Amino acid sequence: MTKVTPGRADQGGRGRARGPQGRLSRALLLPLMPLLLSACSLGLEPSGPPRESLRPVQRSAAAVPAPSRAASQALEAYYETQLSEALARDLMRRDGGGPDAGFTAEDLARNFARIAFFDERSRARLADGTEAPGKLLRWERPVRVKPVFGDSVGEAQRASDRATLRPLLRRLARTTGHPVSFSGESANFHLLVMAETDRPEMLSIVSRLVPNISAVTLATLRNLPRDVPCLVMGFADERGGVRYGSAIALVRAELPPRMREACFHEEIAQGLGLRNDSPEARPSVFNDDEEFALLTEQDEMMLSMLYDARLRSGMSLEEARPLIPVLAAERRPGPLASDTGAGELRVSESR
Repeated sequence: MTKVTPGRADQGGRGRARGPQGRLSRALLLPLMPLLLSACSLGLEPSGPPRESLRPVQRSAAAVPAPSRAASQALEAYYETQLSEALARDLMRRDGGGPDAGFTAEDLARNFARIAFFDERSRARLADGTEAPGKLLRWERPVRVKPVFGDSVGEAQRASDRATLRPLLRRLARTTGHPVSFSGESANFHLLVMAETDRPEMLSIVSRLVPNISAVTLATLRNLPRDVPCLVMGFADERGGVRYGSAIALVRAELPPRMREACFHEEIAQGLGLRNDSPEARPSVFNDDEEFALLTEQDEMMLSMLYDARLRSGMSLEEARPLIPVLAAERRPGPLASDTGAGELRVSESR
């Protein structure tokens, strides 16, 4: 599943590529700042629009033609094949980790720094992110999640997806200690479950929720490659802000249930602020190897660290560096490596 990083109004998840498989009241008064666009993709590096400065621009009112049902059926077959191949390779695990995927406090500290302070994807395009660490981004207001289904999504799938989301949101609230709930009209985190035939509806909803979204980001959404099954965009609550005010996640309705659930786990967690991936993170969904489909024990610890009161929104990695090993050791008791030192954290710059 693929992600994109903090950005500006759009400079702007998760969708991120996985193997097979604003405070609106204030933000609308100013250009909204996408803090993250992450996307899940399926093993291939998706192409995207050219890098450019993203600013609010006028959009054409021309109608967007709806893709045919045949295009949606082709996607369903493609994702079923990807899932079958992943399962045959023992990927998409749902066990949260085990004896074969142990990790230490030092691993946890390093992975948290990499995932919470770096960006997986560049702003408003599905391309590699920057190697420079950014600021800590998280929500300060309650997160209210609302699923929005495309017209093509039947009642049975809607009911199944709601039943999957409710316990997940309760788990995230319990893990972070931050209010995260299923919501209705007062939502600030919209989860769009849309098929290819719902593309015009999806673009209309995104444009309504984010009036100042850039043409580049809309073009990315309009021409989303099939190797991106899901993504998330987060928006700051004010110009230059470091707190999330709203978010929009897109999950393709053509995905088989196991892949849709994986997208729910990863995109919502990334929309809460764990915005990067790392090949060193194991067990974790924040790793493009697709080994784990659902949030793991380590992922929960990282979410708990992200919302620890000793950290704050906008904190730099240098400011947080002395605290991160302490937070990790509290959640994963055990000595740090002797060559690192309990008060020092080293984060590799390699991706």
